[in-house]
Amino acid sequence: MKITKDELCQMVPHSGAMCLLEEVGEWDDDQILCLATSHQDPANPLHHEGRLPALCAIEYAAQAMAVHGGLTARKNQAKPRAGFLGSVRDVKLFTDYLDDIAAPLEVRATRQMADANHSLYELRVSVAGRELMTGRAAVFLQTGDEA
Repeated sequence: MKITKDELCQMVPHSGAMCLLEEVGEWDDDQILCLATSHQDPANPLHHEGRLPALCAIEYAAQAMAVHGGLTARKNQAKPRAGFLGSVRDVKLFTDYLDDIAAPLEVRATRQMADANHSLYELRVSVAGRELMTGRAAVFLQTGDEA
């Protein structure tokens, strides 16, 4: 099933140009692969002094985690819950900037552990098999009916 850009953007806590992902390449209960070309856009809202620092790959991966949560909830016929990034650990950057990369970013988030209120993901942003960023992130899910 193809997921439109509009549907994808409804699953992240941002709108407009801050919805950085273009499409979902594949996903299942444990992982998601998203593709993005917004790193090539000079109007990308994360640009700093005309460049897109590689550290921004964390935001791309965080949005992939949010989309994964939304798709998983939809599959289970549940209401998606808002999540808050609790920590990011073991981040390794293998480039300085993202804006000079010509190919689409491959943004993968793999759920390592989850319970009712938390999820731990392994993050990987790459291009054509070349790693650009790796790390882990913990997400805390909002409790109650608020989303």
